[in-house]
Amino acid sequence: MTAPTDSTSALLPTPAAAEPPPLSFNVPEGFFALPLAATPEERAERAQTFVRALYSGGDDTIWEPAAPYYAAIAELMAGTGVSYAAMGLFSTADDEGDGDESGDVARHSLSDGAAQCAFTVAAIPTDQAAADTDIVAQGILATLSRDPYNDARWLDLPCGPAVFCVTMRKLKLSPDVTASGEATDLLAGQIQVHVPFPTGPFTAIFTLYTASTEYWAEFCDMMAAILQTVSFAEPLAGTDALPVIAG
Repeated sequence: MTAPTDSTSALLPTPAAAEPPPLSFNVPEGFFALPLAATPEERAERAQTFVRALYSGGDDTIWEPAAPYYAAIAELMAGTGVSYAAMGLFSTADDEGDGDESGDVARHSLSDGAAQCAFTVAAIPTDQAAADTDIVAQGILATLSRDPYNDARWLDLPCGPAVFCVTMRKLKLSPDVTASGEATDLLAGQIQVHVPFPTGPFTAIFTLYTASTEYWAEFCDMMAAILQTVSFAEPLAGTDALPVIAG
């Protein structure tokens, strides 16, 4: 899987009453943010931008029917607490190859093969004081560890304590949805990380889900890199974005 080099900064919405304090993080190139927004008009506008980025080699015959579909998905997410959602698409072409005259290696087309994932961030209310992040994380770890199918572990991040939980599931695909026409087992994995806010009674939940488990190690590394950039800092004066924390 081609390792992404660039990244973009994601900033959750400015908090209002009973909403979480600021939270920011960086995501790698190859993440396409779903059109989450408060109003149908905003979702429709963002959906148009989203499909043009996702299907960059397409045209109106692809973009126009796809945009309402993704706008509808965003609407369904509106009441779930999800503040950021994205699809990750990464080339699986052989990384070995000659660079151009500047030494840069050419980017591979996704038509040569792609690994994909779904990534979401949600902020849920939890009853804690700012100094109680360790206690909240310990409670989350104890709860998740009760499920024998969870691999739950403590994680120390630059922004504070967290709990890392991996779950693998084997899904049975029916013959009518497989290329071979036969029933097939599909192994899917989920990485979920719970990070208590040190600035308010909330916990951020970062979730990465993929059926491209042959690239599991790369997705684990990607999630680790995202978590290194998580910040609960207040926005800098006169700016719309939070400071970027280098991983």
